[in-house]
Amino acid sequence: MTGILPAVRDADDPVELSEEDLKLLRLLATGLPIDAVARRLDLSGRTVRRRTRAICDQLGLTAPVQAIVWAAHRRLL
Repeated sequence: MTGILPAVRDADDPVELSEEDLKLLRLLATGLPIDAVARRLDLSGRTVRRRTRAICDQLGLTAPVQAIVWAAHRRLL
């Protein structure tokens, strides 16, 4: 699966996501709509979208699916 994740981080620059961020990514990985994820986390849909964008920004990625793949490759999901 080359080309999915941009080469923006190396092994010397590890990124750690909070357990809350990982929980959000796990729920998104199931394919649930944003509103369903928000209900399960007791958040608004807007907050879920904002947190998802923050995760992507932290990882240097442009799309939530890239963050899910990033976490899956690291066996965090």
